[in-house]
Amino acid sequence: MQPHWRWICFAMLLVGLASAEVSVKEEDDEDDVTDTTEANSEEQKSYLEVIYQTPVPSGDVFFAETFDDGSLNGWVLSKTMKEDADEDIAKYDGQWKVEELKENKLSGDLGLVLKSTARHHAISAKLKKPFVFESKPLIVQYEVNFQDGIDCGGAYIKLLSHSSDLNLEEFHDRTSYTVMFGPDKCGEDYKLHFIFRHKNPVIGDYDEKHAKRPEIDLKKFFTDKKTHLYTLILKPDNTYEILIDQTAVSQGSLLEDVIPPLNPPKEIDDPKDKKPLEWDERPKIPDPDAVKPEDWDEGGPAKIEDMSAVEPEGWLEDEPYLIPDPEAQKPNDWNDDMDGEWEAPLVSNPKCKTAPGCGEWTPPLIDNPNYKGPWKPPMIENPDYQGIWKPHRIPNPHYFEDLNPFRMTPFSAVGLELWSMTSDIYFDNFIICTEKEVADRWASDSWGLKKLVASANEPGMMNQLLSAAEERPWLWGLYILTAALPVGLLVLFCWPRKKIEEEEEDADFSMSDFLEPDENDLGPRNDMKKGDLESPEVYRKADLYNGDVDDKTENEEEDEEFSQEDEDAGATVEQSSDDEMKEADEGADSGDNLKKSLRKRRVRKD
Repeated sequence: MQPHWRWICFAMLLVGLASAEVSVKEEDDEDDVTDTTEANSEEQKSYLEVIYQTPVPSGDVFFAETFDDGSLNGWVLSKTMKEDADEDIAKYDGQWKVEELKENKLSGDLGLVLKSTARHHAISAKLKKPFVFESKPLIVQYEVNFQDGIDCGGAYIKLLSHSSDLNLEEFHDRTSYTVMFGPDKCGEDYKLHFIFRHKNPVIGDYDEKHAKRPEIDLKKFFTDKKTHLYTLILKPDNTYEILIDQTAVSQGSLLEDVIPPLNPPKEIDDPKDKKPLEWDERPKIPDPDAVKPEDWDEGGPAKIEDMSAVEPEGWLEDEPYLIPDPEAQKPNDWNDDMDGEWEAPLVSNPKCKTAPGCGEWTPPLIDNPNYKGPWKPPMIENPDYQGIWKPHRIPNPHYFEDLNPFRMTPFSAVGLELWSMTSDIYFDNFIICTEKEVADRWASDSWGLKKLVASANEPGMMNQLLSAAEERPWLWGLYILTAALPVGLLVLFCWPRKKIEEEEEDADFSMSDFLEPDENDLGPRNDMKKGDLESPEVYRKADLYNGDVDDKTENEEEDEEFSQEDEDAGATVEQSSDDEMKEADEGADSGDNLKKSLRKRRVRKD
């Protein structure tokens, strides 16, 4: 047992040393990275060399934009005013710039950046051709990076409805759109919008239909300062799918998973129907036959003083609870004639803080056991109860059933109309197409490289743990517990085990360890043959040898009539047994009780 536990302890020590070496190595690597960053502060570089080339779309593409030419060619800034807004902020004067990312940037990769705070921003661009919802799906995809986080603001896009009079310079919040899609946040409400405007074919009005919210936590996409890829897929079978970083976060049906419902109900409440005056909706009424008991006493207070209460010891009856502030001074501009006599403001009496209470003591109030209160008749079932009144149902005059909501209004432009309290929101690599493979190739040539560089520039494990602890201080307790656990196991399984092993070594002995040299030469016992072991007489003599005289039975007393040779042999065994018992008693005096007990059992067994 001893070598086994020594190997375990040795292995645990090796693991601890290896962990320390890894930590030191990570710290050295972090120091090297810091030195490299300081030496190359003019330009951030990744240790992973990534060659970026402006992606080129393929297939049926309606719109594609990378901003890598460094200009806003094809984009139009709004020159109008926002309705229902204060005049000083109603103008769309927020600034846009084309620049590279602050972190994890690629050489030659540029994007559109929202630069102003607390301003309205509006910018838009025409598609190559209008998108018509027919037999092919719609795929909208773009990148967003909240480089400085986000307090309150959005990063969604609008697909502007096609019309002959569409003027992008007049683009504002009420410009007709077909689809709105993208992230939005204010306070602690993190959203991912998918809204489409649906036309009522009966009355011609448009209603906004909101898709159900994703069931995942969206917070990290707003706070991690990484570039994320947002994708919306609308299919001709009237289903939709929303992806973030090419992972589905929400999907559903345009017919069933939108609010308010796409199709109105067939019947509605009659707005002209009125509840009759005699309609009784009371399920219970007071019993008209009930009579107030004669002994019912409505008098008396509901609360009375507790007569068993005693004034607490140390109560300061002569000290008021509030006293004039001794440090207050009369203002210099105080006019007694106009302001009245000046009085210092009242503050809490400091003497009352250490006492049970101050002022006149009064017993606390308790419920009056004799108080019954005003008498009320018991409630019974209302025999005239008619139920809750509801108006009659009539056919919905505006009812319609649209079984193909995918066929939305065509759109011909894409726009960003945003308000933000945080600047430096980064947009890049817009694409609108009909094939998922085209969007995936576009993403792999652009967003995929950004993700690769960001992963390569991730901080070391120690930095990640420290950063997590800064945001969640309770993690420090977990770290300490994790670090102390191996030490505790090491102490528990190694050091105490040595004592146990020593006891096991003391107990692991042979019979010869307890017998003196002369005890090994017991003549009668050693001279017994194999056949003699089967005789009951031998077992009787063994019992005598062990000193178990008290265990003799009546049958054993009858068997004492042996031959003279057996008696001589028995006498020899008894003499030897007396010698061993004497030695056992001497061993007990020295504290070796364990050896004594085991010696007796082994002799009996032999």
